[in-house]
Amino acid sequence: MFDDFTHEAFRLETLDDYGRSGNADAYRLFLDGQPKPQGYNSDWLDEVRKHVDAGRRMYRVHVVSRPLTPYLRYELGWGYTTNMTAGEEFFILDVTERPSPLDDVGDFWLFDSVTAAPMSYTDDGGFIGADTLPPEQAERFVAIRDTALAHAVPFSDWWAEHGQ
Repeated sequence: MFDDFTHEAFRLETLDDYGRSGNADAYRLFLDGQPKPQGYNSDWLDEVRKHVDAGRRMYRVHVVSRPLTPYLRYELGWGYTTNMTAGEEFFILDVTERPSPLDDVGDFWLFDSVTAAPMSYTDDGGFIGADTLPPEQAERFVAIRDTALAHAVPFSDWWAEHGQ
């Protein structure tokens, strides 16, 4: 799906911990108080930069509640701040002091507003897989994306106020 989108790739993140899905070694370094390793996330940065340089937008909304879990402090502090350097955009929908407008909505990617890929995870944040849905099912995910963006704020603004 990352090879075929032409305009935008949107990601909704709803979990507090993806520790069994991503770079477990880097996460351990973070937890141990070590510095971010040289070349951290370089493959993803290359992927994002390729798309952004070609005029394709890559952006996310993460639904969070404070206090942040250790994993979210890692993801936002290391991941988001690093990925922004390649042009990926991030938004935060903070539901700490208000009800979530996205109750019972799970993680997904949405490509060009026509291809939705809901994602499944184990209870401890391990990625199970994703389903690619037919275009006629994308409208629901477009509405969820639009709702998330309407209630979210740019990550940089949120991080300046709430960063750990």
